Amino acid sequence: MSPGDYGAGTSESMSAPTIVVAEDDGAIRDLLAHHLEREGFSVIAVGDGQAALRTARRAADLVILDIGLPGIDGYDVARTLRREERSIPIIMLTARVDEIDRVVGFELGADDYVCKPFSPREVIARVRAVLRRSGTTIDAPPALLQFGRLEIDEAAREARIDGIDVRLKPREFALLLELATNVGIALSRERLLERVWGFDFEGDERTVDVHVRRLRAKIEEEAKLPAMVHTIHGFGYKFIRA
Repeated sequence: MSPGDYGAGTSESMSAPTIVVAEDDGAIRDLLAHHLEREGFSVIAVGDGQAALRTARRAADLVILDIGLPGIDGYDVARTLRREERSIPIIMLTARVDEIDRVVGFELGADDYVCKPFSPREVIARVRAVLRRSGTTIDAPPALLQFGRLEIDEAAREARIDGIDVRLKPREFALLLELATNVGIALSRERLLERVWGFDFEGDERTVDVHVRRLRAKIEEEAKLPAMVHTIHGFGYKFIRA
């Protein structure tokens, strides 16, 4: 594996579809890898065209392919894969909005096309749709996390204390799940915005603080649980197992 390649590792199941994320912007690459892992996919993230071609040939169920890759651009990667008669589904990712760019991508054999800026949820939905059309099994077990009296059930979208749903709002639940799946890891406010609100969110970092206060009120204050969401001053927040 070259220095530009890494296997993103929260999903180790052999049955999990493998998604190659080929994007030269590290922040976007990490954002996509994180959200795909959260949905149960296995992810290989690369930053250039040669690595994209190599990993797509070796171990891919689907490729998310940025057009503007260094070395070999996304168009050439797609062209090469199709010339080799490989039927790997391809989703093109680009900042270009001209119709001709989309037409070229589809003519080269792309299955779908996403323009930047994008919502990670949109990309996940498109990945699932393309995989379904290709006949790939995509089901993966959601998270069920237990922290003493607190249980976080991703499938039900519920946080329960002593078995009773505390009725978090959707964004509050997403924030809690993000923190709780990264126990002991300090997450910056900027990173939490990207992961919970999405790459295209236009608000500011105070949004995170507001939602953390609401979480603490519902989970720590009302239910009298030990403090689990800790503030990292000047940076962000960290979830600590009580």
